Order: sequence, then C-alpha cells, then structure tokens
Amino acid sequence: MSVLTEAIARLLLAPALMVAGAILVKGYVDVGDGFSAAVIVTLAVALQYLVLGARRTEEEIPLLRFAPRAAIAGLLIALASGFFPLLFGDPLFSHEPGPGKRPIHVGRLELMTPVLFDVGVFLLVAGALIALIHHLAEPPELEEEGHPAPAAASPAAPAAREEASR
Repeated sequence: MSVLTEAIARLLLAPALMVAGAILVKGYVDVGDGFSAAVIVTLAVALQYLVLGARRTEEEIPLLRFAPRAAIAGLLIALASGFFPLLFGDPLFSHEPGPGKRPIHVGRLELMTPVLFDVGVFLLVAGALIALIHHLAEPPELEEEGHPAPAAASPAAPAAREEASR
C-alpha cells in the first residue's frame, strides 16, 4: 500500500476507537450499545489488517493477541450480569439498582447492570470478530510452520503482478 494509505489508516484508528467508546457509554442516554461499538472497533482493526498486513498490525497493536480471551471474558461478563439477579430472587436480566434506587455515578456515567452487560457484549463481539479477522489474514497452518504469507497477501504482490504481465 502507499504511504498515504498507511498514514490515513493509522490516523483513522484513534478516532474510531474514541467514537466506539462514546457509543458504548452513550447507550444509556440515547441510541447506542456495545454491539455497535464493537463493530466500529472491528472495522478500524480490519482496516489496519488490510492496509498494513497481519504481522505488522499485530506488532503495532499488541493487544490484538488477547482477542480470543476478550471474547470469552465478554461472554462470561454478559452471562454473569444477566444471571446475577437470580441470586436475589429477581427475574433474569433485572436491572440493578432497581427502580427508585440511586445508581453509582462515575462522572456522568451511571454504573448499572446494563452497563456491565453492554461491556460484555462489546468484548464478546469485538474479540470474536478480531480473532476471525486474524485467522482470515494469517491462516493457522502458515503460523505454525513459520512460512511467509502467500504472495497474493504480501505488500509486494502488486509489483510482482506488474512485472509478470510485462
């Protein structure tokens, strides 16, 4: 890819992560949720994989290696927040604190069980999709054998195709 394309991809990553964070937090006042935020993060990461390649993206964003663990943690968090009310004899997915009770505030964010559920959904969706993108970008058999990526996926592929067509 060109230097301009790489620069644009890098410049878009931070704002995309900030927008995703805002959507995750905003979901309790207006439309927004963990799923939408996770899709935005995944699209930003997919752009990095597309422009920079799998190895370079994972070198520059080392947290990506934890994507499968994040998906599992997200599933456990979402399930725990849904089943937690059963411990107190309330129905599944009941909101805590209940009606008439004041939630804990961190700045303007109200900490309630729906926040925990959306964080779980965010981690589950983002972790699973980023892990999927990783496996599509770098097949496991190539990772294990230590072979370089296929020629079609390497950054030098367009130049090689031009030389072959001459």
